[in-house]
Amino acid sequence: MNIKLSKKSISDIKADITVEFLTSDKLSDHTETKILNQAGFKAEQDSICFLHERGILACGIDKKNNDNIRSAAASAIKALKSSNYKSVKLDVISNSSLAGLIEGIVLGGYEFNDYKSKPEEITLKNISLCINTLDFKKVQNTFNEALIVANATCFARDIVNTAPQEMHPQSMVYLAQLLAADNSLECEILQEKDLEKEKMGAMLAVGRASIHGSALIHLSYKPANPKKIISLVGKGLTYDSGGLSLKQPASMVTMKMDKAGACAVLGMIKAASELKLDVEIHGFIGAVENMVGGDAYKPDDVLVSRSGTTIEVRNTDAEGRLVLADVLSYAQDKVNADYIFDFATLTGACMVALGQYTTGIMGHSSKLKDSLCKASSKSGELTGSLPFNRHLKKLLKSEIADISNVSSKPYGGAITAGLFLDKFIKEENKEKWLHFDIAGSAYTETPWDCNVYGGTGAGVRLISNFLKNID
Repeated sequence: MNIKLSKKSISDIKADITVEFLTSDKLSDHTETKILNQAGFKAEQDSICFLHERGILACGIDKKNNDNIRSAAASAIKALKSSNYKSVKLDVISNSSLAGLIEGIVLGGYEFNDYKSKPEEITLKNISLCINTLDFKKVQNTFNEALIVANATCFARDIVNTAPQEMHPQSMVYLAQLLAADNSLECEILQEKDLEKEKMGAMLAVGRASIHGSALIHLSYKPANPKKIISLVGKGLTYDSGGLSLKQPASMVTMKMDKAGACAVLGMIKAASELKLDVEIHGFIGAVENMVGGDAYKPDDVLVSRSGTTIEVRNTDAEGRLVLADVLSYAQDKVNADYIFDFATLTGACMVALGQYTTGIMGHSSKLKDSLCKASSKSGELTGSLPFNRHLKKLLKSEIADISNVSSKPYGGAITAGLFLDKFIKEENKEKWLHFDIAGSAYTETPWDCNVYGGTGAGVRLISNFLKNID
């Protein structure tokens, strides 16, 4: 779809249909109030009503804010894609709501049809946004930024949605190299021989049974005179069978999404480089496939991580934290960053705690967590903070190694996973680090807000907003 800004009055723009956002208190002022009332339209949030004979699509919103506009625009675009209209026009309410409008259109209209033999052709081609009463220069800047972030989110979604026979660790290496070439990024790849030299025993163990070699990907975006240096670490389990602690068949379906943390990091660095942010960014990805085979790592194994910490394996399905342990260790030695953020579909327990729409944030710095919560509110992504405490930390005790890879009790699973990662964060970096558990927010089989079936690109909008406004 072609989305463009227009300085013309909306009455002067030629289009097949006009989209109008209406609140319930303004419904009585509409020129077509009688027809809308007859149709039963009450202007409730995300409700829609086609007045085909008038060339109008009415969309209900509770309030004219960014979040409501985003959600309503997503509902509108889904309805329009099911119609035979070729062009649409709508008024931009304000510059502050434009980002939400763009995200609603792009993300709500997203489809992943790579495996459809005959994908449905979409008739809708052109979307005109009327901004004749607004400052064109400011609006254009907001428009361009929103489009970059939305497209980067779709980029992350595409990788998440790619089937595991195509997107394995070495495919992810190739994809990272392409992104580096297209966006003028530095790219360093550590293959298994390099991982052995780095003594990454935990990461290597997880991928041992796969026919696809594990790899650590390091992408760098380095502008001149950056304000800050940020390390972003992503869990890249291209597929997770659970290993010898095999998942139930129903739980194994959708496990292509276990690479969503890595996909988010790729989307974040893509957006930052295209926005030309004055922040140096290092993306570290542990690309691994957790499979079953004669060489698979086992419960009762004791692994030696890169940091020298020994880990007792009690469940091979708690593999992401093993990969991240080594990647976090490497990232801290490689880059002296101001902030270190890791992203992982780490625990189903996070969904139990916060629901499937919300990303769990964990760490030691209340100030940093507060900054990210503010960025989440502005970006439209949902986050919730989960608190560390010393009593839960005791549940990771091992009688034969330095730490166990799972808790001895089934409670507080998201937090104990975060506390496991905390073991591998250097003391001087504790206040710089945050862990983001995106197990619930990274993938959906039920559309909500601007998210459609499949990968959501969770984290890309959140971190892009944080980086744009960093001090």
